Amino acid sequence: MPSGVRGRFAPSPSGRMHLGNVLCALLAWLSCRAQDGRMLLRIEDLDPQRSRPEYARKIEEDLLWLGLDWDEGGLQAPGGPCVQSTRGALYDAALGRLKQQGLLYPCFCTRAELHAAQAPHAGETAVYDGRCRRLSAQQRSELAAVRQPALRVKAPGVPVEFCDLFLGPQRRSPAAEVGDVIVRRRDGVHAYQLAVVVDDALMGVSEVVRGRDLLTSTALQIFLHRSLGFSPPRYGHIPLLVAPDGRRLSKRERDLDMGALRARYSSPEPLLGKLAQAAGLLAHPEPVTARDLIALYRPEAVPRRDIVIRPEEW
Repeated sequence: MPSGVRGRFAPSPSGRMHLGNVLCALLAWLSCRAQDGRMLLRIEDLDPQRSRPEYARKIEEDLLWLGLDWDEGGLQAPGGPCVQSTRGALYDAALGRLKQQGLLYPCFCTRAELHAAQAPHAGETAVYDGRCRRLSAQQRSELAAVRQPALRVKAPGVPVEFCDLFLGPQRRSPAAEVGDVIVRRRDGVHAYQLAVVVDDALMGVSEVVRGRDLLTSTALQIFLHRSLGFSPPRYGHIPLLVAPDGRRLSKRERDLDMGALRARYSSPEPLLGKLAQAAGLLAHPEPVTARDLIALYRPEAVPRRDIVIRPEEW
């Protein structure tokens, strides 16, 4: 009998998938399939400057080549494509509910002002200092006359507790880790932190497997779920793939994107075998299909630390 688990993979169509995206897709898919769940594919194309339909099509082609299918969503979903750019009315409705609770405020800061106020954080984005939260009504009115504001949510200072599928019990403070994040940009584009919560809730997602770089966002997202009257999914954060110097692999690593990998591998089985070994599911890399790995999947086998990848070995 189906378990009732609904997993998802939600890539951004801002470029070809790279090896780190593939690892995330594989582990999200395996966790869902190992529980006899249903898999959703959602295209997170909120950023109009970086998102391209051709990248979304390539993502689907690459997932199918790897053997990572889905039951719902995607570009050809019944009733229309499962893409965030079509769901603005739902995000606006969520903003309305947050506004009624007094959880939103306008932010008039320019990018230059924010940059000047931020101290270096070893490559991480600094937490917003909350200056616009402290504006008086008169100051907000004066600024609104000359500048369109973004909207920020008031992050709670009370810690949020949850149990990570891979990392175990967590107790994290939204205010300290991410602060008052933007939920709608000044140009009207809805931001990731809001959209992902609304979509996971309304699409019935019960399990989210994603990269460890999003662990700090989880407490805030759980807070938003609860504020909007939703039950948050279970979260699991997997290790990132990093270069030997500790640098996180990204879509800029063209030698490890799916275009280069498919040119190097005539079939997906050797590639999946190497990924499965890196993820702790195989003792040695050997050709294997995605379906073969379902019986071998164990969340406790997945490394807790980031995985060092040497591009020349792939």
